[in-house]
Amino acid sequence: MPAPFPTGFGAPAGGFPPGPTGGHLPVARHAGGDDPVPGRQHPSAPLPPMPAGAWNRLRPREDDMDDDATVAAPRLSGPRDDATEEPPAEPAADDPTGGLDVIGANVDDDRPRRRGLRRRRDDDAPGAVADDETVALHPQDDLDRHGDPDDGGLLHDDEIPVAPYDPRSDPQRRRRRRRPLAIGLALLILGGMVVGIVLAGQRLLGMLDPEARDYAGPGTGSVDVRVQQGDTLTDIARTLADADVIASTGPFVDAAQDEPAATGIQPGVYSLRLQMSGQGALELLLDPASRQVSRVTVPEGFTVDQVLARLAEQTGTPLAELEAAADPAALPLPPYAGGQLEGYLFPATYDFEPGTTPQQMLQRMVETFDEVAARLQLEERAAALGRTPGEVVTIASMIQSETRLDEERPDVAQVIYNRLDAGIALGIDATLAYGLDKSGNELTVTDLQSDDPYNTRNRRGLPPTPISSPGEASLEAALAPSTGDLLYYVLESQDGAHFFTSDYAEFQQARQRCADAGLGCGG
Repeated sequence: MPAPFPTGFGAPAGGFPPGPTGGHLPVARHAGGDDPVPGRQHPSAPLPPMPAGAWNRLRPREDDMDDDATVAAPRLSGPRDDATEEPPAEPAADDPTGGLDVIGANVDDDRPRRRGLRRRRDDDAPGAVADDETVALHPQDDLDRHGDPDDGGLLHDDEIPVAPYDPRSDPQRRRRRRRPLAIGLALLILGGMVVGIVLAGQRLLGMLDPEARDYAGPGTGSVDVRVQQGDTLTDIARTLADADVIASTGPFVDAAQDEPAATGIQPGVYSLRLQMSGQGALELLLDPASRQVSRVTVPEGFTVDQVLARLAEQTGTPLAELEAAADPAALPLPPYAGGQLEGYLFPATYDFEPGTTPQQMLQRMVETFDEVAARLQLEERAAALGRTPGEVVTIASMIQSETRLDEERPDVAQVIYNRLDAGIALGIDATLAYGLDKSGNELTVTDLQSDDPYNTRNRRGLPPTPISSPGEASLEAALAPSTGDLLYYVLESQDGAHFFTSDYAEFQQARQRCADAGLGCGG
C-alpha cells in the first residue's frame, strides 16, 4: 500500500488515502486523538454523515481486492452476488426525454409488459428471442443489454404496468348512448309538458283577461240564437256568450274581423251548439243551413189572395190566420193607399223566422213597399206627372199584368196615359178578370159586356184599386213612360212580345194575326 503524504502545510495530520484516480478520498477520523485544544473540534475532525443516496449502496473495500476502480451496480429487485456493479448510465444523447420514462408510452399496447425493448430477430438467427419475450434495457445500453433472467420475473418499481386507454370503457361515452325507447319516452314526456304549458297558459290568460277565454272543439247539443236587425259583430258576440255558445266575445270578434263575409250575417234564428270555439260559431253563422227561416218568394203581379195562399203554403201558417191579419187598418199602409191592401204587399223574397206572426209577415211586406217607394221618390214624381201616388200604383199594377217583358213596360205605360188623356176607355181585360176573379183566358163575351166596376172596356178611367202587386220595374215605368201617340197594343208572339201602334187599322190587322196564331187575342 502506498505511504501516506507527509504532514505539512495544507495537509491534514494523518494524511488522505489516495482515490482510485490518484486523488484522495476523505477518511473519517476517530474522536479524541491529538486535538491540541481539549473540548474544541479540530478542523480535520470527522465529516458529518452523507445523506442517503447512491453512496449508501457502495460496498466497503476489502483488503484482498485489487486496487481497481470502484464501480456501482444497478439497483435490482432481487439479490445478485456475482453481478458486476456498474454506475448508472447517462441518458443517451439522442433521447429527447433525457432518460425519463414517458407516461403512457405503452398506451397502445394491448397488455401490460415490463419496461424495455421488445426485440425481434429472424427465426434462423442464433439466440433468437421469441416474439412475446421482453428484453430489459440496461440503463447504459438500451439496445444490446437484456434484463436479468434471475430476477424471477418480478417487476421493478419503475415497471408498473399502465392499462391501455379504451374509449369504449369511457363512462361518459356510455352515458351518451340512448336507446330508441328511452328517446321516445323522453319526447313523449316533453310533448306532455308542452301541452300542459299551453293549457295552463290558456287558463291563466282566461283568468287575467276574461274576454279572451275560448272553448275548444265543435261544441255539443243544440241551441237557437236570434240575431236581431242592426246587430253589430260585438252585439252578436254578446248574444252568443249569453247563450253559452262561446266562452267570451274576444275570440269570436277577432275571427269575424278577419272574415269579410262576417259583415253579411243576416238577422234571424240560427241553430248552433253549446260551448263552441269563436271560429266555429262564426262558421255556423255564415252557413245558410244553420239559419232557421221560412223563405217565401212572392212573385210580381200576385193579388192579395194569392199572396196569402203562398204565405200559408210556405210558412205553415193557417190561411184563416193570415186572412184575419190582412186588415188594412192594422197595417202601416201609406195614406194614398185609400185603406186598400191590394197593390201594397211588395213582391220579393222573404225569410220569416220561427215564431213570426201573420201580422208581422204582412207588415214586413208593406214596409218593403214603403222602402221601394221612398227610393223611387214615388210621391214627388207622381206629382210631376199630374197624378196621385195611388193612381201611379194602380197604373203600375196594370202594367205588371199586361206584359212580362221589362223593355215593353214604358210603352204600355204610355198607351195608358195617352188613353186617359184622350178620354178613351182603357180596354184592359186584366182589370175585368181581377174584378170577376178570373184569369184573362176565362173571360166570355158576356163578361166583356158586364157592368163590373173593373170592366175597363165600357168604363173610362182607372179601376177602383190596383189589381195586383207591381214590382219595382213596373213602378218605375209608371213614373217614366215612353213618348209618342201610342194608343194600341196586341200580342204578336208566344214569347210575350206585343205590337204597338197609334193607328186603329194597323191594330185590327195585328189583332187578326194574333187570333190566327191562336194566341188568345179574342174579339
